[in-house]
Amino acid sequence: MPVKPKKYLGQHFLHDKNTAQKIANTLTGYGAYNNLLEIGPGTGALTQYLIKLPYKLKLIEIDKESVTYLRHHFSNNNIHIIETDFLKSNLSEIFTGEQFAVIGNFPYNISTQIVFKILANRCFIPEMAGMFQKEVAQRICEKPGSKTYGILSVLTQAYYQVEYLFTVNETVFLPPPKVKSGVIRLQRIRTALPCKEELFFTLVKTAFNQRRKTLRNSIKSINTNKKEHWLLDKRPEQLSVDDFIYLTQFLETAKD
Repeated sequence: MPVKPKKYLGQHFLHDKNTAQKIANTLTGYGAYNNLLEIGPGTGALTQYLIKLPYKLKLIEIDKESVTYLRHHFSNNNIHIIETDFLKSNLSEIFTGEQFAVIGNFPYNISTQIVFKILANRCFIPEMAGMFQKEVAQRICEKPGSKTYGILSVLTQAYYQVEYLFTVNETVFLPPPKVKSGVIRLQRIRTALPCKEELFFTLVKTAFNQRRKTLRNSIKSINTNKKEHWLLDKRPEQLSVDDFIYLTQFLETAKD
């Protein structure tokens, strides 16, 4: 390997060309964007296929060694490399307020944080496709009624249509991780909810932090005078995104 994978960065470099091509093909152009941001390109296994797509491509990479490698191997391509931490970056400035898609073989150690960063910047990001640890990918796409359905599932699905696309084996990476990976796609369905979003986030997080309790018992910390509603007798994993929105609207009126 020309670049040594760094454990503290959660790097597992993809080396299988078929898998890389398959991930690049998951982008649909949904949302009519012209820009594409790849997170953590590493040695460019995915980048080599992204440069063939009809988008203005930018790469964001925190590893100096990888940045040097990318600049050398992709110097003839019209791409811009941003050497910084994605989680600390100002996404509204990267494409000067224009819409863009996000793609990547995401480091396992920050994959959940990446999703929350995308949610916080949803007004700029109509589509995302990427590879996560399989367990995380499944959790994002999970439906009500499952033990893995939780905060990440509800908050993501509140704004995006989610789809689990395919599973990736450990052998396509160097070094191979100890778990399988899953590739998913998010397509934005809205940028705002028909309720007070701060209360919605608080409700979802409070409920799942005490997921064994019914909502009537878990949300006692939320100050409201009215708690007579049939949804409050359910546990959080029994509620759909629409149920949480409806319950938030109910609690809004209860606060008045």
